Amino acid sequence: MREMEAKGGNINQEKPTVCVLDASTYVGFWILKGLLDRGYTVHAAVRKNGETELVKKIRDMQRIEERVVVFTVDMLDYHSILEAMKGCCALFCCLDSSDGYDDKMVDLEVRGAINVVEACAQTQSIEKIVFSSSLTAAIWRENICTQKDVDERSWSNQDFCRKLKLWYALAKMLSEQAAWALAMDRMLDMVSINAGLVLGPAVVQQNPAVTKSYLRGADKMYENGVLAFVDVNFLADVHIRAYEDRSTCGRYFCFNQIVNADEEVVKLAESLSPLIPTPSRYEFQGSEEVHAERLRNKKLNKLVEGTAY
Repeated sequence: MREMEAKGGNINQEKPTVCVLDASTYVGFWILKGLLDRGYTVHAAVRKNGETELVKKIRDMQRIEERVVVFTVDMLDYHSILEAMKGCCALFCCLDSSDGYDDKMVDLEVRGAINVVEACAQTQSIEKIVFSSSLTAAIWRENICTQKDVDERSWSNQDFCRKLKLWYALAKMLSEQAAWALAMDRMLDMVSINAGLVLGPAVVQQNPAVTKSYLRGADKMYENGVLAFVDVNFLADVHIRAYEDRSTCGRYFCFNQIVNADEEVVKLAESLSPLIPTPSRYEFQGSEEVHAERLRNKKLNKLVEGTAY
């Protein structure tokens, strides 16, 4: 048996096999990299969506790294999902549409989430599901400005999302709720990571549609103190910690910073140029308004500190 070194110390046993689905999403790819760095064997499940840049990178990994096995799955084909999960003790579920979001994509993502969780229930080896969700599943409703705290107990309002055509938020909320309902019914151990806007290397090139979809209504998020971002390396680490820490449960809001001042808006826009328009700095000259931060992530802090609850 090979000796592998894990972060935080040496572990004299081989790490188990886990599955990342969809590993060709931006977040999924970085979770895959993080798992490999920690010595895991990974079933990298990719969807039939063409040879994207990240899919090509994953196939290159398989050629040089024996701990990567690539599976092609159809999210509406239950059996192809089952095949990818065989022999895995955990599933990292990352469902993002590289083509962006509309009302039809909402339904497809919900159906995909149901198929994935049901497949986990039928795979005896799966011990835990780490479900990648979004802060947008929790922050959208009419009266958000009246709430002092927005935390893991909060959910977006479906009617409000439909009225403003916030399809990304609606997809994340409904797919996460469907996953939770089925996981509880099947008595599966599941946690969800509700991420802020994901930033990181080549995010503009490799995750443009999801980034733009997340930012729909960004001005209202900013004004109400719920616009936040997270570094993809940190986000991937949180997903893996959530699996490795047996005490984790429920939802975890995951972000590095809340954007609540004009100067921070400009910096964020500049980091995403040319994907989104960059406001001129002179537009904010003389403005010292700081919006109240409403997001709370005490659970995340405890997890990162090693005392999840």
